[in-house]
Order: sequence, then C-alpha cells, then structure tokens
Amino acid sequence: MATVTALKEQAGGTPTHAELVDRARAMIPTLKKRAKQATADRNVSAETIAEMQEAGFFRVLQPKKYGGYEMSPNVFFDVQKQLAEGCMSTGWIYGVLGCHPYQMGLFDAKAQEEVWGDDNSMLVSSTYQPVGKVEHADGGYYLSGHWGFSSGSVHCGWILLGALIFPEDGNGPPDMRTFLLPRSDYEIDRDSWQVFGLQGTGSHDIHVDRAFVPEYRTHRAEDGFLCKNPGQEVNDSPLFSLPWAQVFTRSVSTAAFGGARAAINAAMAIMEDRISTNTGKASKADPMLHAAIAAAHSQSLEMETTHRAAFDELMELAENGEEIPMEKRALFAYQSSTVVRRLARLVDEMVQLLGGRAIYMSSDIIQPWLDLNAARAHVANDPNNRTGDVVGTMLGQPPAFTFL
Repeated sequence: MATVTALKEQAGGTPTHAELVDRARAMIPTLKKRAKQATADRNVSAETIAEMQEAGFFRVLQPKKYGGYEMSPNVFFDVQKQLAEGCMSTGWIYGVLGCHPYQMGLFDAKAQEEVWGDDNSMLVSSTYQPVGKVEHADGGYYLSGHWGFSSGSVHCGWILLGALIFPEDGNGPPDMRTFLLPRSDYEIDRDSWQVFGLQGTGSHDIHVDRAFVPEYRTHRAEDGFLCKNPGQEVNDSPLFSLPWAQVFTRSVSTAAFGGARAAINAAMAIMEDRISTNTGKASKADPMLHAAIAAAHSQSLEMETTHRAAFDELMELAENGEEIPMEKRALFAYQSSTVVRRLARLVDEMVQLLGGRAIYMSSDIIQPWLDLNAARAHVANDPNNRTGDVVGTMLGQPPAFTFL
C-alpha cells in the first residue's frame, strides 16, 4: 500500500528538496491551529500524520526499493525545521519516526520486507533505552521489559527497542542491540506521558512480555558504529554508509530550530505593541529585548549553518567512499548535543524580558519555551556525554562513547 503522492512520484520522479520544504512550510499555519489540541490530547493527530504521509515526508530517508527517496539528510532536517515551527511536537515526531526508515534500511533484508512488504508507508516507533531483559533462544531471543519515551508510538505498527545481550558463558562485554517487534508483541501505556513540554509527541511507555525476536530482526550498535550493516547489501547507496548515530542524534535536536524560530516570531509580535503598565516603556524601544532577539536569531542561524555544513561534509565523504574520521564524528555529535540547551537559554532570555504578557498559556511563546526545555532531557541532547570524545579524538585516542 502506498499514498497517492507516493504512487504519483514513483511514476513521475522524486520531489525536489525545495518542493518538500515548501510542502512543510505550507503546513505551518495548520499545525499552529492544531498545536493546543495536540498538547491536550498528548498526541499529534492521526490527520496530521496522514498529511505528512501524503506529502512524502517519511520517504526522504527510506530506501528506494520500498518507494523511498534516499535523499540527503539535510533535506530531512530542513523539512523537520519547518514542521517544528508550526508545532514542535509534530517536528519532534517527524524527526524520530522519519529517521527510522533510515535505520530500517540498515537491518537485514528479511526484516525490511516484513515491515514494508505489504505496506511501504508503515511507520516504526522506538525507545532505545537499553533496559530490556534478553533470553537466548534458538534462532533469536526472548525480549521482556518496560521502556519509556516512545514518541509517536500510537501511529506505528512496529517498534525498535533497546537492550543488552550478555554472553551466554558470562565472558566478555554485552552486545548493545535494537530489537524490532510488530504491534502485536507490545503494549502502549497511553496514560504514562504526563509532562510539561512536548506533550503532543505522545512519547508513551512500552511493555513487552517475553516476545520472541528472530536474530534477523536485531541491529547491532557496533554495526551502526562501524558502518558495516547487513542492510547495505541491498541498500548500497552512499547514504546508507553513514554512521547511524550521526543521523539519529540530529533527529532529536533539529526540531529545536523550528521551536526557537516560533519563539522568536512570537517575541517580535509581543514586542510590537507591548507597553509596560508599570513603567510606561514600550518593548520595541527596549535595547535589552532587542539584544535578546538578535542573539536568538543570529545564533540559531549560525548553528543551522554549522549543522548543514557537517552533513554536506559527511555526504561528500560517503559519496567518495572515504572513511569519516573519528575526530569529525565526535565533533559533529557534540555540536548536535549543544543545540537544544543553547536555544532554550536564548529563548529564556527573551521570555524574561517580555513581562506578564509572556507568562500566559495563551501566549505564543510559552509552548515552544516549554518544548525546548523538555527536549533538553533527551540523552542525545546532553553535551556532557560528548566532551571526553571530542578532546580524546583530538589527541588521537579512540572514542569511549561509540554512539558517534
């Protein structure tokens, strides 16, 4: 099964980078109108997901074999920023669910066929926390556990779950893997997602009770790190030779650019007509507010430029068949990890200078401010996890944290 747009494009060619971004930009007003309902429902609506499917957004990083476009990750991130400007929860869900077709392309071909063989628009959710309990079995494993933070899970028919496989003989380090399960093998706790920001992501808890997972439906973290994945036998374009972690880490930081842009626009709108009832001063004449808005605008664009250049470089190396130096991988992952915290601080500076107008939930600046602060909690958005590898690889040492 494929969407109408996908069928037309399979016959007439892949949309351009600009066309996809224009489609995402056109959704901003609609997403803004739906944002409060998504927050109240603690889920982005099925209607929004369907419109994103119809626009072809989830195909940007999907293998061509299954109707995907196999485009540069920078196309994917540019779409994500537009969606997040309308609703950061929607942008976040797109980042997570939209990067999974990339990881699926790294799985064994049998796993890809199970997920997409009958419906190449099938979506896959995840929670990579390595908290699952694994039992060895003939041909695979039994997986059990309770995971948190599965964004967009109610819209998906499959899930990717993290767990450690310990050697049967007890010798040697554990093997970190992602396990792929169909919807029949897990339960979603829809009451678990009670948070102050990114409410619409529906990042619910997941429960699994001893589900069998065949070996071919697992993906080794080491394979993703070494860029030697079983799926590359069938998906042999340069795109799928990138380190998996480089794609994923940016998928959970890039929505912050859209959220920050929405906050900057809101600050400008408040500034235009706000006059303090206490001091009588107009915000549009406040140099401190001007400085805060200028800093947010300028530094956001600087970070976007840095990230775009990083993936241009990664793709160039991949297309030339060159290995990506660990020093660059560590640096790029660190740069991604700093984005959310930096943007949250910049938006906070603006909020502090907008007085009482900015503290009402009806204010357009409050939801992106809350969303940015919630996004800081993701482990990939904590730069403290990355500093050692940045300095270590600069000294020629191997990385300690292999999710690079």
